Amino acid sequence: MFIFGIDPGLNNTGVGILKVSDNKLLYHNHAVIKTKSNNTLPQRLKKICTDIQALIDEYSPKYAAIEDIFYSVNIKSAILLGQTRGAIIATILNNDIEILEFTALQIKKSVVGYGKADKQQVKKLVELHLAKTFDKKIPLDATDALACGICLGLNLTGKYNVI
Repeated sequence: MFIFGIDPGLNNTGVGILKVSDNKLLYHNHAVIKTKSNNTLPQRLKKICTDIQALIDEYSPKYAAIEDIFYSVNIKSAILLGQTRGAIIATILNNDIEILEFTALQIKKSVVGYGKADKQQVKKLVELHLAKTFDKKIPLDATDALACGICLGLNLTGKYNVI
């Protein structure tokens, strides 16, 4: 069974693709969906949703997890992130995939054991959880998405429970 972890962003959306097999989480793939800042918001959302749909068509995940909105001082950024999340969630739900939302704190706590870990700590623990070493060029959007997928997988397998 495949599961997705999604780190939403209007510029870069990370998608971590994990396989759950025999109660173990296995790395399968990752993607970063990039949009062009000179495109309109609807064009950018369409690109994200089209690319997520292509991944859904390829892997047929049963579950997906998306990072919840964090507190933001910049209202415009929070609204754009909310619109991005909404478009992604709608795409996932239109495919009858069960979706769960986790805060960054929940994700970091389940993966690292510490809710305020930095991105490099998250990357290192993602590598340990998945028994895979990523090169230095892997985007942090991808490792954050994989961390979100790990949080989901740990909840599904009963190894960690935040839901």
